[in-house]
Amino acid sequence: MEQRKFNRGTESKISGRFDSITRERDPEYWEELPSPKTILFEEHAKTIVSENDCPDLYFTRSINPYRGCEHGCIYCYARPNHAYVDLSPGIDFETKIFAKRNAPELLRKYLSKQKGEVRTIQLAGATDAYQPTERKLEITRELLKVFIEFRQPVTLTTKSYLITRDLDLLETLASQNLTKVFISLTTLDSELWKKMEPRTASPERRLDSIRKLSDAGVPTGVLAAPMIPGLNDNELETILQAAKESGARSAGMVFLRLPFEVAPLFLDWLEKNYPLKKEKVENLIRQARGGKLYDSDYSSRMIGTGPYAEMLWKRFQISRKRLELNDSMSLNKELFRIPEIYRLRLTKGENLFPGL
Repeated sequence: MEQRKFNRGTESKISGRFDSITRERDPEYWEELPSPKTILFEEHAKTIVSENDCPDLYFTRSINPYRGCEHGCIYCYARPNHAYVDLSPGIDFETKIFAKRNAPELLRKYLSKQKGEVRTIQLAGATDAYQPTERKLEITRELLKVFIEFRQPVTLTTKSYLITRDLDLLETLASQNLTKVFISLTTLDSELWKKMEPRTASPERRLDSIRKLSDAGVPTGVLAAPMIPGLNDNELETILQAAKESGARSAGMVFLRLPFEVAPLFLDWLEKNYPLKKEKVENLIRQARGGKLYDSDYSSRMIGTGPYAEMLWKRFQISRKRLELNDSMSLNKELFRIPEIYRLRLTKGENLFPGL
């Protein structure tokens, strides 16, 4: 039987670590199935802003308007989150998407009660806020309107060209030094991109999004993430160079992370797509993780350890300095304000948003 094209990151319905049932697919039956369609669920969230104290993250507050991500990046460290809702971190993560439709009102409620130091909020700390379903639902666009309303500083990271749809809102935020955008660019190789990140914007489109954002006055950086030893690490310098030529002002890099169920998914993907490279890639990952596939230690989980990881990090630092991709502009936290309508309701002890 001729194998069909499967336009997803993985075919696997791997069980989550909390799942008492182990699933195995029938190869013959599976190959006759079409690529699974995306199923959208509405999630009535109780809160929308997550807080963290992780020392290796540049943000302490984040918002994820979607649970799951249709982009289907095989290496995505957020995949294990689907296990918490009894779904597979494999194909379910890509095809069963939960949309938090009440996110904008929840953000208004959160910001209206904000006291003390203003903290920058990262939009899309785990899954992409501009994944395909955003084109129709526009939850992220409505969130940006709330950030403008409160003059709340916000950073964004995405692989999607859809972010250019919201240039009008991002320009408004940027004019008050309230936003900074990072475009995640993993490879310039079209073949690798199609296999590894099947439903994301192409490398060319991502570079074009950097160009459009920068031309509009929106501070934009490139995130070379993840760097995968033996697979895309040879592209590090060319990725940074291409981003610089497109208008990027800063750069970051993250070493491949394979927590929980992501490791077997990634190794299975390697076996199917790059069998001759699998052993080398796995060995290099283990060299940078103390013999393991993943190390959750905050001091090293983003950069790895050992000679290979140190060399990669040094290459990044040299290129970043040479290309002057070191803009560390701080966002303005002095402009934050609670709109009068919400301030009055708080003063009177009224419910800010009766529907929530």
